[in-house]
Amino acid sequence: MLDIAIIWDWLAFAVRWLHVITAIAWIGSSFYFVALDLGLKKVPHLPVGAHGEEWQVHGGGFYHIQKYLVAPENMPEHLVWFKWESYATWLSGAGLLMIVYWVSGELYLIDPSKADLALWQGILISAGSLSIGWLVYDYLCKSKLGDSPTLLMVLLFALLVAMGYGYNEIFTGRATMLHLGAFTATIMSANVFFIIIPNQKIVVADLKAGRTPDAKYGKIAKLRSTHNNYLTLPVVFLMLSNHYPLAFASEYNWLIAALVFLMGVSIRHYFNSNHAGTSNPTWTWLVTAILFVAIIQLSMAPLQQDSFDASDARPLTQTEQVFASAEGFDDVMAIVPGRCAMCHSREPFYEGIHWAPKNLLLETEADVARAAKQIYLQAGVTDAMPPANVSFMEEDERRQIIAWYRNATKDQPFWLSAR
Repeated sequence: MLDIAIIWDWLAFAVRWLHVITAIAWIGSSFYFVALDLGLKKVPHLPVGAHGEEWQVHGGGFYHIQKYLVAPENMPEHLVWFKWESYATWLSGAGLLMIVYWVSGELYLIDPSKADLALWQGILISAGSLSIGWLVYDYLCKSKLGDSPTLLMVLLFALLVAMGYGYNEIFTGRATMLHLGAFTATIMSANVFFIIIPNQKIVVADLKAGRTPDAKYGKIAKLRSTHNNYLTLPVVFLMLSNHYPLAFASEYNWLIAALVFLMGVSIRHYFNSNHAGTSNPTWTWLVTAILFVAIIQLSMAPLQQDSFDASDARPLTQTEQVFASAEGFDDVMAIVPGRCAMCHSREPFYEGIHWAPKNLLLETEADVARAAKQIYLQAGVTDAMPPANVSFMEEDERRQIIAWYRNATKDQPFWLSAR
């Protein structure tokens, strides 16, 4: 039998795998070239137009690298362009956003306690905000602020903090952090697609036509590349945050994100200064540690969970009603809260568990119906949950979960099984 939920979960895994691989390639090449650029040395007898050189050793070979601030006198026959790492990272990330946060929006994207939005409205905000962010940022860079890099960075930081706060007023905590990461990554990838690569192509075209390239194109690209360098580490944190409720489910998750951006600046400042050989600002590690302690303190604020009152449970959504009315739901309600709510509750009572893992609650009918696919995959098709089967879930109970989920989805549209 074709099981859409299983196929969809493997698709999400495959796209996530691709996203991680391409991100490693992009971040690796970006960090490498920043370190190379800062470590170049001016030596006698450099070719005309060369800014500096560096000798490197790797994999048993020696590499002699020279950089031209504008361009060499003659165009090389072969050029390697570093762009597809960025494009593939953004495209795979956009695909993952759609698979997880759009298709499963009722679970991961929309928070009815914050904003009463239909799923399509949440998706529209999700997609539109990414585009608007780039347009605002690009306008700031092309204004006179482009000649004041420090002020521009401060305004960019303010924009990111404002977006984090705005996202948290609408979306779940998990979606807030993820979208802020996607918002930032969109700026970074758009820098490559709309500014850095086109400027390099202008220089190449001038060389081929026998014209002297204008140095301004390199200066503009350098500014955007610097922004990308300082934004990389916070983006990685935000993309990983969905695995840690202490980061995303805190009342102050947007402030946590703001401090993470500052940590990214302090860490990159140390390594950039070190690579350039201008200084060794070890004080940045103390600043980073203080910021991290502040993040831990903020995370101790109450998680964004309603106080539990079974008599005041919220009404079921249309999708939840499909699962709650399916044959076998009563059996599942006799299984899941008893086997899982020891951890997945508003006030967990299993030793060592202080907050529901991934902020997933499994106490009420709405909770269970909302998390139908996760229950089916984690405790039905596989035995991933409960961990080490600490609550002694029986095989017959897992079969009842499978039967319930398949009863609910057998005559339903594709999207219901994939959500």
